[in-house]
This record gives sequence, structure tokens and C-alpha cells, in this order.
Amino acid sequence: MKRAAVAYEAGFHVLMGDARSQAASMVIEPGGTEGGADNRHRGADQWLYVASGHGEALVNGHVYPLKAGALMLIQRGDTHEIRNTGESALKTLNVYVPPAYSASGDELPPGKSD
Repeated sequence: MKRAAVAYEAGFHVLMGDARSQAASMVIEPGGTEGGADNRHRGADQWLYVASGHGEALVNGHVYPLKAGALMLIQRGDTHEIRNTGESALKTLNVYVPPAYSASGDELPPGKSD
């Protein structure tokens, strides 16, 4: 069994994981973005849960609103960008299946674990 406290610190932080899944926190300041037109996880699905704040997700060219309590599945291969459109920090908890990042936050190639 593993456990961790979710501390929402600025930026993207891998919290914990194993060979099958991984959790990370992400904080985007007002007006900020993460990802972009070519951002995709070729080897992992991403579950994104909004803990607080407002924003939008641009997924495969479509815009979806984000607010506290929203849950979104960004499937492997989907291009995506997360934008903070609110006046306070956008805080998200992200789960990747299988892991998408090394412990230091570098993206893993498809089918690899740290």
C-alpha cells in the first residue's frame, strides 16, 4: 500500500505511482496553460479531476469547460491543452494509466515505467 498527501504546489508534480498507474498534481496560475497543440500521451490515459478553480480543456480541437468537481478522461493519443480562465489557481489531480512520467516529471515513452 502506498499513500501520499496531495499538496497543490505551483506547476506539475508526480505524487506517487507503481508499474500500472500514477498520480500527479498540477497547478496552473490565472491566464496560464499546460500542454499544447502537439501535447499527447501516446502510452497512457489521463484522468483529470478539478479540485478548485475554473478553466477549459482543449481536447482534439474541442473546448470543454472545467470547474471544481469536474472529472475528464483524456484518452491516450488525444491532443490536449489545459487553460486557466479563472481568477485563482486551477488545481487538478491527474491519474495516468499506465504511468506517463518519470518521478522527476519527464515524459516516459509508451509502454515504459520508471
